[in-house]
Amino acid sequence: MRLRALAPAGLRWRLAGWFTVVTLLCIAIVFVAVYRGTGTQLRRQIDQELAGDAAELTHNLRTANARTPHQLSEAAARYIRGQPFSASSTLLFVLVEGQPPSTNRPELFGRPPPEAGETLAEQEQENRLSARLLTEPDGYNTLALPDVGDLRVLSRLIRVRAGLAVTIGAGEPLAPVSRAQRGVAGAFLLAGLLALAAALLASYLVGSRISRPLRRIAAVAARVDAGDLHPRIHQRGAAGEEVKVLADAFDHMLDRLTDAFAGQRAFVADASHELRTPLTVIRGQLEVLAAQRDPSGEEVRRVERLVQGEISRISRLVDDLLLLAKTEQTEFLRVETIDLAPYVADLWDGTSLLASRRFELGTLPDGTLRADPDRLAQALRNLLENAIDHTDPERGLVRMGVEALPGGRVRFLVDDDGPGIPVHQRERVFNRFHRTDAARDRASGGTGLGLAIVRAIADAHGGIVTAGESPEGGARFTLDLPGFASTLRSTSSANVGHAWAARRA
Repeated sequence: MRLRALAPAGLRWRLAGWFTVVTLLCIAIVFVAVYRGTGTQLRRQIDQELAGDAAELTHNLRTANARTPHQLSEAAARYIRGQPFSASSTLLFVLVEGQPPSTNRPELFGRPPPEAGETLAEQEQENRLSARLLTEPDGYNTLALPDVGDLRVLSRLIRVRAGLAVTIGAGEPLAPVSRAQRGVAGAFLLAGLLALAAALLASYLVGSRISRPLRRIAAVAARVDAGDLHPRIHQRGAAGEEVKVLADAFDHMLDRLTDAFAGQRAFVADASHELRTPLTVIRGQLEVLAAQRDPSGEEVRRVERLVQGEISRISRLVDDLLLLAKTEQTEFLRVETIDLAPYVADLWDGTSLLASRRFELGTLPDGTLRADPDRLAQALRNLLENAIDHTDPERGLVRMGVEALPGGRVRFLVDDDGPGIPVHQRERVFNRFHRTDAARDRASGGTGLGLAIVRAIADAHGGIVTAGESPEGGARFTLDLPGFASTLRSTSSANVGHAWAARRA
């Protein structure tokens, strides 16, 4: 079995594992520092004690008034015998040339016979180790001696009188250092085990608390993946908590997905219905024509006109659907600089000939606009045609105005005196296949996509389109676009607008 399969995959266990590893590393670092610090401090203390013992021994020898090596050796022996040393206490020794060593541990300087249970070879090995005391250089040294263990030794060559030199030394076992370090290790082992257990438990609890909302998010995501878009997380907590921010973003994404799927289902249903109606008409008319054994030419032409009309309606619907699909592409717009006043005047010239209405064009600001001329013309024509469709022939009013706004923006206004748009439907009119008037059916020629196309074009330009109430009591549509730059020309298009208004009146 692979190790990956053995390792816990949950976030709680991973957090607990990492937290425990970090705690273990911290304990190890502290242990090494305390362990080595304890040994260093105790060794430094032992060195200070050895220096004090050596200084006291040196002072005693220099004040003993010994004139010969033999007298100096006896003075050293008397001083050492007078010290209350035990078997495990400080080692003192004095080496006078031509005299036996004066020490409180004579077994370390002699050649004793083997002890009970020891062989001659083992005793010789111990004697060679003990002999190192006589050959070590001056200063501090650490020796491993038989029956003593590690011994810290300070050796000094001192001159008592002219022509009378002597080697003195003091030593102390390092067993207390080892015992102290073992105590530290034992204490750290016990404390480390308790700390690791506490760290594992605490990190598991913290990991459980942190991962609880993540597990809830995962459960909601699994339900969403299964097709249920209704569950939400609704995470509680402070506004700045990362998990709450994630949960709120996830809930917002689900809301967007729900709306998108609902819109997609509605769009597919509406598009299918819009296509089914003309297809049903075409099939019905062809069946009527086929049921006649010898149809007249007038009947054939009637059916032809009806079929051609329905085919044209289907073509317009397909073109509009393709256009809405293209709005999501990056190459949807081909932006260029437009001379606004003549551009709008030409557009108005062509649109005002579509129907018999009271057309009015307001004053046009002088300047240029960065936009796609074809898409902008399509959006404005859709707004004007919508106004034409909702006004009475001959007497209906369709007015268009253009205003320059601060910040390099321009606003197009299209007003009519038709029935207007209810307040609760002014946002929904830009949805695909939405109609405000239930009495208006498909026989009027509309696909229900004109205003949706206007919004798509506005969004692509970075603008906005809204619906409101006209001063004439009907509907007002405003299209705000960025990218307008005013010019210093003094000519105005007011005369053009008034001329058209007079001619169409």
